[in-house]
Amino acid sequence: MGAVRVVLTYADYVALPNDGKRYEIHDGELSVTPAPGRTHQRLVLELASLLNTHVKARGVGEVYVAPFDVILDTTTIVQPDVVCIARDCLDRVSERGVDGAPTLAVEIISPSTVQIDRGTKLQLYARHRVPYYWIVDSVARTAEAYALRLDAYELSARVGGDEVFRAEPFPDLEIRLASL
Repeated sequence: MGAVRVVLTYADYVALPNDGKRYEIHDGELSVTPAPGRTHQRLVLELASLLNTHVKARGVGEVYVAPFDVILDTTTIVQPDVVCIARDCLDRVSERGVDGAPTLAVEIISPSTVQIDRGTKLQLYARHRVPYYWIVDSVARTAEAYALRLDAYELSARVGGDEVFRAEPFPDLEIRLASL
């Protein structure tokens, strides 16, 4: 007889310990990664600050940083490093997090999250109709932007080194990778 697969839900998620690890549930399966390191957190702060300044100045939504739950459904709860919610979707935001797809999810790649961010989360975000997904790699010094086209992501921008990153949903925002 085969093993029985236990499907975890949001109720199981909220019962997890607050021990400094990052817990997520991907399609009912627990994902645990270590707390992010200094470089990762510095990059999250810089990028979130740039995005927040841009979003607030234009009154186009709100920006949040992890740990902040994005509840894509009862068996998929994630914590993108940075998340942006467009003004017309702010009714999805509550004290517990975002119920449904944010406008933009941003992941800063860490050595322990490369496969999750480039594989699992790329697929999850597309399936749950997150319109835009950015991946920033501090080691390779690259930034990639993906836009949802039909049911899959299409790479819409990829820059590296000292180049300027411009991507939807904020094409008028210029992010100099070297400054991060």
